[in-house]
Amino acid sequence: MIQQTLQEVFGYDDFRPGQRPVIEAIVAGRSAAAIFPTGSGKSLCYQLPALQLPHLTLVISPLLALMQDQLAFLDRHGIPAASLDSGQSREQAAAVMEGVKRGEIRILMVSVERLKNERFRAFISRVPISLMVVDEAHCISEWGHNFRPDYLKLPDYRRDFAIPQVLLLTATATPRVIDDMRTRFDIAPGDVTGTGFYRANLDLQVTPVPAAERPRRLVEWLRPRFEQETPESTIVYVTLQQTAERLAAYLAKAGLSAIAYHAGLDGERREAIQRDFMAGHTPCIVATIAFGMGIDKADIRNVVHFDLPKSIENYSQEIGRAGRDGLPSRCLMLAGRDHLEVLENFVYGDTPEHHGIRRVIDDLRAAGTQWELMLNTLSRHSNIRPLPLKTLLVQLELRRLIAPRYSYFADYRFRLEGEAEALIDRFQGERRAFVQAILDASSRARTWYSLDFAALGAERGLDTRRSRVITALDYFVEKGWMVLESKQMTEVYEVLSTEIDPVTLTDELFAYFRDKERAEIDRLQAMLSLFESDRCLSRRLADWFGDARAPEHCGHCSACRGQVARLPPAEPATSLVTRDVDALCRPFLQRLAEAGEGHPATADLLTRFLCGITTPLFASMKARKLEAFAALEGYPYAEVRRRVAEHLAG
Repeated sequence: MIQQTLQEVFGYDDFRPGQRPVIEAIVAGRSAAAIFPTGSGKSLCYQLPALQLPHLTLVISPLLALMQDQLAFLDRHGIPAASLDSGQSREQAAAVMEGVKRGEIRILMVSVERLKNERFRAFISRVPISLMVVDEAHCISEWGHNFRPDYLKLPDYRRDFAIPQVLLLTATATPRVIDDMRTRFDIAPGDVTGTGFYRANLDLQVTPVPAAERPRRLVEWLRPRFEQETPESTIVYVTLQQTAERLAAYLAKAGLSAIAYHAGLDGERREAIQRDFMAGHTPCIVATIAFGMGIDKADIRNVVHFDLPKSIENYSQEIGRAGRDGLPSRCLMLAGRDHLEVLENFVYGDTPEHHGIRRVIDDLRAAGTQWELMLNTLSRHSNIRPLPLKTLLVQLELRRLIAPRYSYFADYRFRLEGEAEALIDRFQGERRAFVQAILDASSRARTWYSLDFAALGAERGLDTRRSRVITALDYFVEKGWMVLESKQMTEVYEVLSTEIDPVTLTDELFAYFRDKERAEIDRLQAMLSLFESDRCLSRRLADWFGDARAPEHCGHCSACRGQVARLPPAEPATSLVTRDVDALCRPFLQRLAEAGEGHPATADLLTRFLCGITTPLFASMKARKLEAFAALEGYPYAEVRRRVAEHLAG
């Protein structure tokens, strides 16, 4: 049956390696996991079973672009599928949900964040679901790369919605991460299928170059590959947005067509750059890791790492974008240790301080039975970056202390596409009075109105519930009568337990984040060890992922060619001992005291200032404008912290 569906619906004569056992497990009623390299056909592992299973297949995907590509593929093959995303109108979302309810849509794709929405959870809990598919499933493991805190709640959602089967999909997972994924979803070891990480067509070259010489050496390496009749399709990966801009300009000045791509560009610009690259109009993208997810271009001939990748997993994923057509392709690593401090600082900056965690717990304890919070406001108050703060909130959920209920925008403002009287005159009776009440509760500054929900009382005998007002505003927008903007998302949690020992809980959570920090630093060291290995790089890479099928000597890597790499270290201008930490910190300490927010001058806070690690508190203090901000960014964080701790103790 599955062979027949493969040929008749998808038009393939046979399965790719690994697909058949995964599909057979799902069709037989078991949960499964597929660990296939990027571009190896993971999506078919749920697309085909979705046609055999009796109810809905719910796909959790981390990226809208991935959803749209897969929906386009399903549409071409006549498979009824849809997504729910924030870019849809109310009518579009309602039409999708109606199609799901009637059983007309076989596959529904949503982001993991959608599952936090109380209205969506209420809807999906009434829909029979055969299979939950978790794309990029390594995100569920705190010991993997690209950990996403909301993924931790997926096993609970599965139980809440009584979903009998799960399919986990990922391209990169170490044995520890695979065990973590499998255990959380009760998947039998025999139903985990991996097809190996060895790519015979990829030439892996580690040629570290000192930072000052790197741009010139990159030009020398790329020029012969760009002077062919058709320039070779190339991605150059960097860590920072400003590096992407500077390097793309440098290449262009050298006569090599290149363009920068990073998260700082607006969505339209990023889409245009991606389209031109896919079509072959732009031969070279200089990109941060914002570029690559969902890129299915078969003929990328070169992937260059100008800076160190974030981890072995990231390196594997990024080089995996080269040579998907099976033709020979090159993966060049130019970076030295000069960028290591930047990567380490990303890690250290994401570790909340002890007193910051305590501030969050104290806010929770003071909330009563319902805790309303704005993530950015709580981030500033606790001096915890938004992503680790989300992780902290998830940890509180997993400890059954809080449960998400719903979210809403605190601030709404609108601009009328006409006179206020014209809008009011469109309605009669109670509805006319209702529209008048909305306008009366809105203060006007030139063309924009700010709506004050508190001023919308029920003294006129009107139904002015928030939900009705927001529905009305959305309706006015759809009719073209109004432009609406909303901001300040407020998350509402139910407080499940007030029996909280704040000291013990703070200590536990602080230890949890410190463990994560150590694990991330260890992963960076493991990556450096791999690049400096005298053993076959292809084999070392396969071993990292628990794949014993790669040859001992691939013959197409720099180590096999006898070119053992030694990554040149960064060389600070002077010894750290000679730097006057007291003088560097004095202006910052003065501004911290003036801010009056009660944050203590800890060793970590001062080290982050000196190493140039941004925090929510530094933004509100305008700490970046102080001369000593990032004064010691070229030194390892751990060394600076030791020096600062000695200074504080003395």
